[in-house]
Amino acid sequence: MIWDRRTYRVTDPGRVSVIAYAVGGIGLVLSLIALFVDRPQFLHSWLVAFTFWTTISLGGLFFVMLHHLSGSTWSVVLRRVAESIMALLPYLFFPALVLLLNLREIYHWTNQDAVAADSLLREKSAYLNIPFFYIRTLIYFAVWTTLTIMLRRTSLAQDKGHTDLLGARFTRISAPGMILFAVTCTFAAFDWLMSLDAHWYSTIFGVYIFAGAVVGALAVIVLAALHLRAQGVLTKAITTGHYHDLGKLLFAFIIFWAYMAFSQYFLIWYGNIPEETIWYLRRWAGWWKGVSLLLVFGHFVIPFFLLLPYASKRNPRMLAVIAGWMLLMHWVDLYWIVMPARPGGAFAPSWIDLAAMATLSGLAVGRFWTTFTSQPLVPVGDPKLETSLHQYQQPVEEYD
Repeated sequence: MIWDRRTYRVTDPGRVSVIAYAVGGIGLVLSLIALFVDRPQFLHSWLVAFTFWTTISLGGLFFVMLHHLSGSTWSVVLRRVAESIMALLPYLFFPALVLLLNLREIYHWTNQDAVAADSLLREKSAYLNIPFFYIRTLIYFAVWTTLTIMLRRTSLAQDKGHTDLLGARFTRISAPGMILFAVTCTFAAFDWLMSLDAHWYSTIFGVYIFAGAVVGALAVIVLAALHLRAQGVLTKAITTGHYHDLGKLLFAFIIFWAYMAFSQYFLIWYGNIPEETIWYLRRWAGWWKGVSLLLVFGHFVIPFFLLLPYASKRNPRMLAVIAGWMLLMHWVDLYWIVMPARPGGAFAPSWIDLAAMATLSGLAVGRFWTTFTSQPLVPVGDPKLETSLHQYQQPVEEYD
């Protein structure tokens, strides 16, 4: 990777996109085979991969809007990474089409005979019906795409010269955008994931998914920044202090995810209502019990103690391991939500899971890197950029 230190523009993006697209292409071939070999398995695996990258992209959108609303300085040098993550959202509508065209093979409530024989499904049919599901999905992507385009256009316009009008525009977009984000993210979680078992509900399920989304996005930001460091790019711009702040944010949202997960579980356990407890009982049967315990320890206990020390949040190697691990745990979390809802619900990992993830991961990483390297690596027109660059004086290499 080659870049211009004066303009922060990339002249040679390297081979990241090429490798990523190649992986995505191989995964796509395998996914097409899987579609004919085991269609139900493929569609559920595709749902896991789709929600994995959609939640991460939503986490990137949240990071960008939070940055503008809080008037943060330290995160200016990381803004373009987050913007490139959120820029995936419009493209994720295309893998969503695969799910929209096959709803009847994923969601039980789409079966008219099942609805007719089930009084609870009949009561929910005004909301859980295919046409309204299509409309809601279109609304979600319309909102996310609009916010993404508006924020990116303003950001790129700022590169040509900052004005107070542009600065105010970020706030005017992000303030109502954060409200729209909260509503659409919550209902998307209800539609795509919670309605897999239409008899079960949790009022904080959307917040639980949101917490995992931010953890995933922060992990990607950490890994992207560390990849740049390994390539000798922005080593004096993204310093140990910036990694420390990222580590603190990651630590905070790991705790927030655990708080939401425990609150949801505790209230259902305490209420002990069969219609609610059945969701957890399915995930405590057979091998799913091991996955449930893996989430407890892998998504919270282990990363909590690893990130707790001051030094670990300033250690690039430790942060890389933790960020990579949290991405894996985010995938496990979504897998744990989706796969027990299949017919039978047995724990049965398949090569199809990897094919679906390889497809969307390759295409997502390739698109992310293409977007990121097609613009200045930092917002060169941001008036807070110089402060962000010099906020932490010592570059990360001096702490190795």
